[in-house]
Amino acid sequence: MNFELVPVKEEEKEILRNLLEKYLYEFSQYELEDVNSLGLYGYSYLDCYWTEEGRWAFFLKADGRLAGLAMVNDYPEAGKTDYCMSEFFVMYKYRRCGLGAWAVRQLFDRFKGSWQLKRHPKNLPSVAFWDKVVGDYTQGNYRVESRPDAAYPDGTPGDVFFFST
Repeated sequence: MNFELVPVKEEEKEILRNLLEKYLYEFSQYELEDVNSLGLYGYSYLDCYWTEEGRWAFFLKADGRLAGLAMVNDYPEAGKTDYCMSEFFVMYKYRRCGLGAWAVRQLFDRFKGSWQLKRHPKNLPSVAFWDKVVGDYTQGNYRVESRPDAAYPDGTPGDVFFFST
């Protein structure tokens, strides 16, 4: 399978919005979020990826097909770092084929510096994924903190990884 990490152009914003809805729907089982009056979850910062510095959005593709998204910014939630993985999503069909780990390595190689990324501790597949990918990439040189200051809407403190690339 051929993988690609493709920067999202502003004219592709609606495609990204559509993928974000799928991601947010899936994630609602952990955050316990409701849809708005239009039946959507919405993503408040979407336009900022084209109007502010320090935000980067990417499509993940497998054999030329949309397979997920990755969004990086320099707006850390829990302490000062250079970069933050704000959103990361691989559609179910493309999980466990290596795409997610490949894309994360590409992003870490592209954005060198100090990083943080937050995961919901109840999202057990995410816990296993990030433990493995960050552990392998950093050769175990990272720390994870349970952070009440980075809590999810359901009140669960976020697990925040800190590491350098």
